[in-house]
Amino acid sequence: MRKNNRKNNELRNIKVTSNYIMHPEGSVLIEFGNTRVICNATVEDKVPAFLKGKGSGWITAEYSMLPRATNTRNKRDSMTGKVSGRSMEIQRLIGRALRSCIDLEKLGEKTITIDCDVIQADGGTRTASITGGYLALELAIQKLLNDGKLTKNPLISKVAAISVGRVNGQIMLDLDYDEDCSAEVDMNIVMNNKNEFIEIQGTGEESTFVYSELLEFIALSKNAFDYLFLL
Repeated sequence: MRKNNRKNNELRNIKVTSNYIMHPEGSVLIEFGNTRVICNATVEDKVPAFLKGKGSGWITAEYSMLPRATNTRNKRDSMTGKVSGRSMEIQRLIGRALRSCIDLEKLGEKTITIDCDVIQADGGTRTASITGGYLALELAIQKLLNDGKLTKNPLISKVAAISVGRVNGQIMLDLDYDEDCSAEVDMNIVMNNKNEFIEIQGTGEESTFVYSELLEFIALSKNAFDYLFLL
């Protein structure tokens, strides 16, 4: 039996607190069980050099964890002088996922940076960051529309993400840290509300998986996305 008597196809308790930080154009605290991530969206009237003069905007992301977000203290990236490989991989994933949901030409020459800061980690931090990052982006876009800085909504879909995996031979949804650590297979699935896949990251940690299991993982995630797109 899983913690809190959760069924294999059941999400953890999910809570979203909008406008969590007062300063950013968009801000949410998203909670998946004991995993908590602050996602802030910052709008700037500039774009990277490769986009200057092209009339197109940009969405990028940064990801980090507080030193005691986990069981043991992690050094801050600022102390090591570089972003860790894991953080770089995750923030690129977040950026790719969020760029897929917006018409960058309608955004105009603006950059929106999504900062995802994990304040408590219990598994699924990257999927929580994508889901919360989208919600922060949505709030930022709405503010730009309300302030008259955009005339048309550039968002073309919603985005969310969830983890699935095989643990002790059982296929499970929304893995917590202990389940993730003991998973034979774990997978992160990113989708939009048009029923389109954005990214699937699947890894045979302790064993391989077969095509029929892949279909099971995807089918199980469908229950989650139906709920997540209502947040």
